Amino acid sequence: MSDLLDDDTPAPQGGQNNPEYTVSEISGAVKRVLEGEFSHVRIRGELGRVTMPRSGHIYLDLKDDRSVLAAVIWKGVAARLSTQPEEGMEVIATGRITTFGGQSKYQLIIEDIEPAGAGALMAMLDKRRRALAAEGLFDEARKQPIPYLPEVIGVVTSPTGAVIRDILHRLRDRFPRKVLIWPVAVQGANCAPEVARAIAGFNALTPGGALPRPDLIIVARGGGSLEDLWGFNEEIVVRAAAASRIPLISAVGHETDTTLIDFAADKRAPTPTAAAEMAVPVRLDLLAWLDGQSGRLTRALTGGVSLRAQRLRDLSRALPRADTLLDGPRQRLDVLADRLPAALIRSVQLRRVALSDHAGALRPALLRRAIQAERRNLAVASDRLSLDRFRADLERKNRDLASLSRRLSDAGQRQVKTWRQRIEEQDRLRLTLGYEATLLRGYAVVRGEGGEVLTTKAQAAKARALEIQFADGRLAVGGKPAPKAGAKPQTPPEQGSLL
Repeated sequence: MSDLLDDDTPAPQGGQNNPEYTVSEISGAVKRVLEGEFSHVRIRGELGRVTMPRSGHIYLDLKDDRSVLAAVIWKGVAARLSTQPEEGMEVIATGRITTFGGQSKYQLIIEDIEPAGAGALMAMLDKRRRALAAEGLFDEARKQPIPYLPEVIGVVTSPTGAVIRDILHRLRDRFPRKVLIWPVAVQGANCAPEVARAIAGFNALTPGGALPRPDLIIVARGGGSLEDLWGFNEEIVVRAAAASRIPLISAVGHETDTTLIDFAADKRAPTPTAAAEMAVPVRLDLLAWLDGQSGRLTRALTGGVSLRAQRLRDLSRALPRADTLLDGPRQRLDVLADRLPAALIRSVQLRRVALSDHAGALRPALLRRAIQAERRNLAVASDRLSLDRFRADLERKNRDLASLSRRLSDAGQRQVKTWRQRIEEQDRLRLTLGYEATLLRGYAVVRGEGGEVLTTKAQAAKARALEIQFADGRLAVGGKPAPKAGAKPQTPPEQGSLL
C-alpha cells in the first residue's frame, strides 16, 4: 500500500518501522485502491432499502443471503433509468466501487440498473398489478362504453412504424373517420412519460375547438419482448389511462402479450388492427343493414295496412244494415205519435178537475177569518215591540251602571288612601334612618372647603375653611391664611371640639 501513498508521506520516526498517516490520507489511499480495482463492475442482488429524498438522488442497498452493499444513484442518472428501483426487485447493477470517507464505508455508484431476468420482471409486474388493482384502477364499474361511431379518433403510437399504417388502412376500409396521431416513443426510457402525456393531452383538448377533441383514444404498439413492452407497464401510464375521460382502447403487442395498461383501459384489443375494427363498424355492412331495415319497414307498413283493411271488411260484414237498425225505432215512433193526442187531452182534464177542487175551498168567509188571525198576531207582535218596554229596560240598566260606578270610585279611593299611607310610612322610616334626624337631637356635620365630611380633629385642623350643618341650615366658619414662603409652620394651639 505504501506505493499508493503520496510522496509527502511522513517517514518512519526513530525506533519505529511503520510510518504515521492522517485519517484523510489513509481514507484517500483506500479510495484509490478500490476505484482502481473496481472501476467498472456488474453486481447481481436483491434491492433492500430504497430511499428517495428531496434532492432527487436514490439511496439503496444491494443484498444477498449473507452480505449488504450500500449503493447510490445520482439524480441525473436516476432520471435516465428505464426501470425505477423498487424494494424486493432482483437486479443487475452496473457502476463503480468507491468509498465515502465521512462515514468510513464503501459503496457502489450505480450508472445503470436492470431487472435480473424475466422472472424478476414478472414478479415486479405482478406486485405492481396487485397494488394498482387494490386502488380500484382496474374495476369494471369505472370502465366507459366505446362509442359506436366516433367522429374523431386519437391514436397514440409511433408515427414511423407499421402499426399506424395498419390502423389507418383498416379504418379506411371499414368506415373513414378523422384521425389525430400523437407521436410517442413506444419503447425505452421515454416511452412511459410520453404515452402518459399523450393521453392527458388528448383529454385536455376543448370539445369543438380548433383542434377537435377525440371521441376515442387508441394506444397501440406492435409485438415485442417483455422488456420492449415494459413502458406500458409503468405506473404513470396506467394512472393516465385510468384517469382518461375519453374512452380508451389498449392495443399493445400481440394477443398473447399482456401489459398493465390493458387492465386500466376501457377495452383491450388483441392487435392494433383489431382495435381499428372495434373503433368503427363496416360502412358497407351498415348500408346493407339500412337497406334491409328499410325493406322490412316497407313490408311491415304494407302488411299492417292490408291486415287492418281485411279486419275492417270482416267487421263490416258482421254489422247489420242501416235500414234494419232503423225499422224498430220508426215503428215505436209511430205508435207514440198516435197515443200523444189522447194523452194530452187526458192530462188537461185531470188538471182541470184538480183546479176545481182547490177553487171550491177558497171561499170569502175563510179568507176573512185568515186575515183576522193575522191581524191578532200582528197586534201581539206590536205589543212586544213597544217603546215603554225599551224605556223600562234602559232605566234599569242605567241604575246598574250608576251602582257599578260608585263601587268602582269607592274602591279606587280606598286603594289610593292605602298607597298614601304606605308612602308616608316609608318617608318617616327614611327620615329616621337619615342623618337629618340626628341633627334635630343637637348634632352637627362638619365639612371642609371642598364639601367633604371631616370626621377627625386632624382633618379639621388642616382645613382652610369649615362649614357646619345644623338642623336648620349651614354656617360657614372663616379659615386661616396660607403660610408665607420661607416661614416656619407654627404649631396650632390646642383646639377644643366643635361638637
